[in-house]
Order: sequence, then structure tokens, then C-alpha cells
Amino acid sequence: MKFGLILLIIIIIVLIWGIGAYNGFIRKKNRIEEAFATMDVYLKKRWDLVPNLVNTVKAYAAHESATFEKITKLRTRNYDAMSQNEKIEANQALGASLGSIVATAEAYPELKANENFRDLMKQLNGLEEDIANSRKYYNGCVREMNTSVESFPSNIIANSFHFEKYKMYEVDDAAERENVVVDFAPGEGPQTVAAGEAAAAAPKADEAPQTFPPQDTE
Repeated sequence: MKFGLILLIIIIIVLIWGIGAYNGFIRKKNRIEEAFATMDVYLKKRWDLVPNLVNTVKAYAAHESATFEKITKLRTRNYDAMSQNEKIEANQALGASLGSIVATAEAYPELKANENFRDLMKQLNGLEEDIANSRKYYNGCVREMNTSVESFPSNIIANSFHFEKYKMYEVDDAAERENVVVDFAPGEGPQTVAAGEAAAAAPKADEAPQTFPPQDTE
């Protein structure tokens, strides 16, 4: 009788833990989806901005065909039809290629003076900052989920209910981590744009700083 009672208590404790662990995975999964949805808004805006930037640069540097080839090939894909991992991979490749597009402008003073190019660069610079900020939050959520998936004993619940690791949005290319300087006249136009990894910047005077929900510590 005593043994049966102890066994029942153990089963109840394990069951309560299992329910808590399962619900924890659901919260982490939902937080990742929310974080990606926020980041994806900026990724899609950059994806749609790039053709205009390429066409503007191409008008002054049409012979730099190799510079545009990779981005043109990437942009033939239907962004909305991609999976989450495919969007991350495509944007990693796009970010790595943007540096060469922007760097091309250094050799063309007329291009740097072009009002349309300056406006596009300003938009791109803002998007890179937004992407960098949202990517940090997304990667933090993914890291928390992946740690739980791999750790014992939470991995028992992960394996039982098919919770899997998520792909992080990382900047792999060292060149992609560096700011590409676009030397506009002082006080005019954007000074730098980060290809994929924007430098930390203070919030604009007319904008509130971007915030993200706190992460669950479970």
C-alpha cells in the first residue's frame, strides 16, 4: 500500500512536470514564430527594395554584370512561397551580396550624387538596422528553444512531441559583418550601410526605440 502511494505520487509529479515542459515548448515555439514574423516584415521590405537599388546602380555601371548576377538570380524566387528556413538562407545570401553592390557606388561619383540612389541607400540603412535588432531577438528565442530541445530531461518531451531545433539567422561571411562606407558629402545622405549586420545606432529623434517582449526564462 505504501509503495503504491509512493508510485502514484511519483507518477503525478512526472505528469505535472511533463505538462509544464510541454507548455514551455509551446510558448517558446510561439515566441519564435512571433519574432520571425516581425523580422520577416523588414526582410521582405529589403527584398523588394533591392531590385530598385540594382537597377539604379546598373544605370551607371552596366558593365559590372558579375556584381548583379547573384542578386538577380536570388530575386527570381517567389519570396512568399519560401519556407521560414528558405527565407533565412535567401536573405543570408542577399545580405552577403549587398556589400558588393553598395561598394560599386564608390567608383561612380555621379551615382553617389543621384537623388534616387541616395534615397534608396537611406531606406536600406534603416532596414539593416531594423533587421539587425529583430534578428538578435529572433536568435535569442531560437537559442532558448534549441537549448531545451538538446538538454536533458526536456529533450524527452521534445522527442516525444517532435519539437525540433530551429535555424538561427547568422551572418557567416566576415565581409558581411563590416560596414560598407559610402562617402557622401558631409551631412548629406547615409554615411554607412551594414550589409546584413548593421552597426548599433541610436533611435531616430522622431521614432520611439524598438522594443521586444521579454523572453521566458523557463
